[in-house]
Amino acid sequence: MQKTTNIATDSSSTRNVLMFLIPSLLGILLFMTPVITEGGFTIPIAVLAKSFRNLLGNYSTLVVTSIVLISAMGSLLALATKPRFITESKFLTGLFLPSPVWLVVRLLGAVFVSMAFIGFGPEHVVGGATGGFVLADLLPTLLSVFVFAGLFLPLLTNFGLLEMIGAFMTRIMRPLFGLPGRSAVDCASSWLGDGSVAILMSSKQYEQGYYTEREAAVVGTTFSVVSISFSLVVIAQVGLEHMFVPFYLTVCLAGFVAAVVVPRLPPLSWKKNTLVNGEEKTFEHEALPEGETLFSYGIKSGIERASHIRSLSDVLKEGLENAADMVFGVLPVVMAIGTSALIIAEYTPIFTILGMPFVPLLELLQIPEAVAASETMLIGIADMFIPAVLAANIDNEMTRFVIATLSVTQLIYMSEVGALLLGSKIPVKVWELVMIFILRTLVTLPVIAGVAHLIF
Repeated sequence: MQKTTNIATDSSSTRNVLMFLIPSLLGILLFMTPVITEGGFTIPIAVLAKSFRNLLGNYSTLVVTSIVLISAMGSLLALATKPRFITESKFLTGLFLPSPVWLVVRLLGAVFVSMAFIGFGPEHVVGGATGGFVLADLLPTLLSVFVFAGLFLPLLTNFGLLEMIGAFMTRIMRPLFGLPGRSAVDCASSWLGDGSVAILMSSKQYEQGYYTEREAAVVGTTFSVVSISFSLVVIAQVGLEHMFVPFYLTVCLAGFVAAVVVPRLPPLSWKKNTLVNGEEKTFEHEALPEGETLFSYGIKSGIERASHIRSLSDVLKEGLENAADMVFGVLPVVMAIGTSALIIAEYTPIFTILGMPFVPLLELLQIPEAVAASETMLIGIADMFIPAVLAANIDNEMTRFVIATLSVTQLIYMSEVGALLLGSKIPVKVWELVMIFILRTLVTLPVIAGVAHLIF
């Protein structure tokens, strides 16, 4: 009888180890393994997303338009009728019963997407630089990323990988950034693939009680970095692709400085260290138990987390809900806020006026063509690519280098990252994102200028 019990225990232990190893290795392969494609370095999940978008082809705009309309009209009907199948489901309630403010945003997104799809309405809204761009270029890309990232995200979050890496990295991430070690996975995923993956991951970690309000806000606004692939596009736009290596090393250096400094300043420093349920988070669990090494504790923590998985069908259901939540919850927000931000950038002098105070700073940093460069300083909050487009007309290479590097490290652009953050569960407000954008600009600009003077 004793022998039977031991066999059962061994079998259970083997099961837990395999449940930890196989999905975690698949997660690393999909989200964190760099692969080389024609466009440069990326990750397999981004390759799948691109293939899916290519498969949709000309139907991609029809699909995303339908999604935005279903989200808006479905929310309106659900709010008016409140059917039981929605009110009794936590998932459907979160999906189709938004707050009044977010309902208005969804409806605005539906109006914009309808006008852009039909091509009927003011050029300010349907033009190729505003609503037309968001509909035809941005939303199909996000849709493709959300489908696969949402579906496979549990491979990273549910089977112990974050617990293992969290134990390994806590001694680095906590002193430097005030973050748990598990946040290193968010950083690696966005750096190699896509910032929207890190935002999705951070939002889910906050919802599941692994990040505090402050940690989720810091990770979402600090580590949702622009991928290597898109950085290549930016530096090519300003005609300096031959300088990609010093450019990207400067991006990493400036981003590191911002990650250390900005979270220690308001508004991020004002965020509470409370979990989503309102409880205060203690950090006792991050201490290494007596008699354990980092490696042994990390492995044990991972296997312990995997042991709680009872049904793979539940994990699959969670992945499908992740994807649906981002697709129906975030795409309308991106359409509304992204289009609005681009309209302001394209058709008003607001960002040019706001950039004027940067002229003395740029002159102090001895950046050539300071007046022309100042016009690009804040316009990146509308869309990260706009500064690079404007910089292409500047003659001085050093100035173009500074603008391109700054646009990547500013990070919070409302046509995508800002809208994604606002549409997620991460607790940030519009004014906080604006403040973080300005702080990142002020912190990283001197670093970038210093490196530029060494290079040129």
